[in-house]
This record gives sequence, C-alpha cells and structure tokens, in this order.
Amino acid sequence: MLKTEQLSLARQLDLVFRELREELSGVTSGIVFVQIRNDLVGKFGIRHNPLTGRSGTFLEKEEGLTPEQHASFRLMALESLKFKRRWTHGEISFEFAVKQGIVMVDAVLESNYNMANLMIRYPRSAGADADHNCG
Repeated sequence: MLKTEQLSLARQLDLVFRELREELSGVTSGIVFVQIRNDLVGKFGIRHNPLTGRSGTFLEKEEGLTPEQHASFRLMALESLKFKRRWTHGEISFEFAVKQGIVMVDAVLESNYNMANLMIRYPRSAGADADHNCG
C-alpha cells in the first residue's frame, strides 16, 4: 500500500482535485484550500461563496465547473507549485470563479514557520540580547 509520505506534493494535489471533482461540479466560485505540513497535504476543502436565499429558501444553482474547467483549474493548481520555495508548512488557497465560460484562478501561497523550531536550530548565545535589543 502506498503511503502519503511516498507521494510528491504535486501527486497529492492531483488527488485533492480528484476528490473535489464532484463538489466543484456544483459551484462556479469559491476558494479551494490545501493545508500542508512537512510537505504532506493534511486538511483540504472548498470555501463556497455565499449561498443566495430568497423567500425563506436557498436557491440551488444547477451549473458548476465543467470537466474541461476542472481540468484547467487542476493544471493551474499544479503549476502554482513551481512558485513554492523552500517552505514545508503552510497553506495554498485557490480563489476561483467562472467568468464568460473561463475558470479564473488566483493562487495564494502561505508559508508557516514555528519559532520553537528556530530556537532549537539557532541556540541563544550569551551576547545575543545585547546585540538585538528591541526596546
């Protein structure tokens, strides 16, 4: 059995889009988010744009991403990984909307670091506080 840690981040992202295919076929805009820790995808999903309600009920939209739009979105998401530099923890958000039949995507790559990890890597030296006094 293949383990997640044996898959490249690109392959994991491909699996995310495969898993979200049905849900994406019911929406035309929103944000797909992918949380990453140690270059492994953890939580992922879709933040939908607000549902429209009238007269006490929500209207269900029939349209969503077509298979071609889904494939285009997936390719753009994979392409965005080329802009990920050095970080292993963070989140990638893909804000998407269909406009005039074309899926438009804005990707936001967010790196996360942990100060506790830095303190282990860069132990405090005796004179460090005097050199970097912030007060």
